[in-house]
Amino acid sequence: MVGTPNGDDRTLTEEQPTSTAEEGDELLRTQPGLAELASRRSPAGLERDTDRATVVAVQRFKERMDTGHECLVEIYGDNLGANHRLAPGRWVVGRSLECDIVVTAGSVSRQHAAFSVQNGAVWLEDLQSTNGTYVNDRPVKRLLLQSGDLVAIGSTIFKFLAGSNVEAAYHEEIYRMTIEDGLTQLFNKAYFHEALDREFRRSQRYHRPLSLVMLDIDHFKRVNDDYGHLVGDHVIKEVAGILRSRARSLETVARYGGEEFGLILPETEVTGAAILAEVLRGLVDEHPFEIDDGTLHVTVSLGVAEYDPEMKHPDELVALADSRLYLAKEGGRNRVVSG
Repeated sequence: MVGTPNGDDRTLTEEQPTSTAEEGDELLRTQPGLAELASRRSPAGLERDTDRATVVAVQRFKERMDTGHECLVEIYGDNLGANHRLAPGRWVVGRSLECDIVVTAGSVSRQHAAFSVQNGAVWLEDLQSTNGTYVNDRPVKRLLLQSGDLVAIGSTIFKFLAGSNVEAAYHEEIYRMTIEDGLTQLFNKAYFHEALDREFRRSQRYHRPLSLVMLDIDHFKRVNDDYGHLVGDHVIKEVAGILRSRARSLETVARYGGEEFGLILPETEVTGAAILAEVLRGLVDEHPFEIDDGTLHVTVSLGVAEYDPEMKHPDELVALADSRLYLAKEGGRNRVVSG
């Protein structure tokens, strides 16, 4: 799997520049009086009469006072929702049963990565794993984690949570898992059906247009067989990103299952939905899916359907879009069928 830059400029390896957090820690070690400042002065007040370096140090110190509840929540993998609390010390993650956190996926090395917890800071280190360790889709050797980071170890994805409100954040994450797909962060199939039912009833009641696009990645099994499931996951995430980038706020984009996606388009007639589907097909067709030894050419097939007043249930709209997706596949793939 190959990550894509997301603007995160934190330290990725030990050779890169020192992070702001490390600068703050150094100041705390060399200027112990900052601890007292942090306990009685706010960062906003400090900015008026101290330099930026001191402000950074005090802010970091205050963050430290609010930590001590770090955990990893498994949002994609075999133990969905598992909560791994990170007490001070070193926690090794891997396939070996001797690891502190055991991940049994085949793409995980016996000792894959380690989390080091000390003084409220959590460092992630890759242990020369075969398939690498990723944070927010970027490969890392060593990185200071921030709350909310997504850590990919093999095909398993953890969300790192830290801070004084970690319990609330954990329960919020559990709720999010009921409506979102952990791999793509798109809505999941359950939410898709809930949203489609809501829009279907609205169209029935107010006689408003509603369209549905069903999309499937072509020859996806071949990708998994030839390049492995990590590359397959990478392709799914890249396609999801393309779909997300073109969706309007009132539209619902979901991972329907496996390599299939659904787009619910309220206030859109079939002609407009077909135009959007063709745009999406072209974007995927032209997108360079980068992998370790080059790029992959990936295409998608799409079926488009519109709500008809004769329909009695949302499943009829899904069935119509699916039947047209099937025709797109049978017609040679990498195409849109809308009627």
